[in-house]
Amino acid sequence: MTDARLRHGRASLALSFFVQGVTFALLVTRIPAIQDRYGISDGLLPVFLAAVPILAGVGSVVTEKVVARVRPRVVLRWAQPLVLLALLGVGAGSHVWEAALALGVFGLSVGALDASMNMMGVSLQRAYGRSIMLGFHAAYSLGGIAGASMAWAGAHWDLSLLASYLPVVVVLLPVAFLGSRWYVEGKQEEEEQQAARGKAGSVSFKLLMPLCLVMCFAYIGDSTVSNWSAKYLQDVLGSSEQLSTVPYNVYMVTTLLGRAVGDFGVRRFGAVAVVRAGSVLAAAGFGVVAVAGGAWVGMLGFTMLGLGLCVIVPQTFAAAGRMFPGASDTAIARLNIFNYVGFLVGSPLVGALGDAWSYRGAMLVPMVLVLATLVYAKSFGAEPARYGGGHERPRTVDVG
Repeated sequence: MTDARLRHGRASLALSFFVQGVTFALLVTRIPAIQDRYGISDGLLPVFLAAVPILAGVGSVVTEKVVARVRPRVVLRWAQPLVLLALLGVGAGSHVWEAALALGVFGLSVGALDASMNMMGVSLQRAYGRSIMLGFHAAYSLGGIAGASMAWAGAHWDLSLLASYLPVVVVLLPVAFLGSRWYVEGKQEEEEQQAARGKAGSVSFKLLMPLCLVMCFAYIGDSTVSNWSAKYLQDVLGSSEQLSTVPYNVYMVTTLLGRAVGDFGVRRFGAVAVVRAGSVLAAAGFGVVAVAGGAWVGMLGFTMLGLGLCVIVPQTFAAAGRMFPGASDTAIARLNIFNYVGFLVGSPLVGALGDAWSYRGAMLVPMVLVLATLVYAKSFGAEPARYGGGHERPRTVDVG
């Protein structure tokens, strides 16, 4: 495979991560507007919100089966436009059943999208022979910031959901189709691809389980920030309503910054050291949030959280690819399910503990779970692929 093809493939995949970041942010940041548009009651809203990650998990499982017959790039090429159209459907409907249908399609297709994107990222990283996964997830974070900013503008100017979503879809849909022309995967030969597909059953769930737990813990931490940071700052730390919106933005920016430089850290110190450092920093961030006496100290804690958590998820996907080099697609599809498990568990867990005990005490639970990642950190140094294990693969050519 030529260096130019790898560079183009890397750029096109980064574009897909960016588009998905924009799309997902536009959905989750306008949930109140979606609720108002369709007249969804407070009691029914959690059902809608839980259905999306559950169906995304189903989409990831289905993708595991599909990539045994077609390559992940084919799944990604069609899943991403479907996610964009589902987002548009959420904004265009007027009846609850239409919202349910659009969100159902969004959930199923986003599961296929997440799984196939990370399959391709791991495959390209193998071809590069050095850590590049954090860069893809940095593109996702950048898209999330852009999408959240667009959502803020839509809410500020009191635009309808359709008026907010339509221009974005009109621009990003052809961009996604065009970018898909340059998708490549790092598999060396078609014979290797066929052999890898035949080894789907060789993925040991017992060996994969530590990484599944790490993925779940990381998303419990992430969902805690996204769902409870504003309420925590306002209700517990006594901030203004305006200031309470800042922690999530700070978290997203620090996530972007951490991922932008994270690959250099992996190349220099190895994946195990980076994951350990990220886990300790994230746990310390939760600790600072829990004991904060004021809003600005709480903001410091959320800043630490962004810098710590941001490295864990990309490196977990990369570690699964190294652990099962002959069946990485299968491993990643199964691992991706625990993304949604963590998302489903995190927010209700913190909310229930906050109501029954205290929100300060509730912050200690994700702190302990993230800190437990240290127990499983050795799983990030799997052989035989040594990139991200302390040094680069010998004679690797830098192609971008």
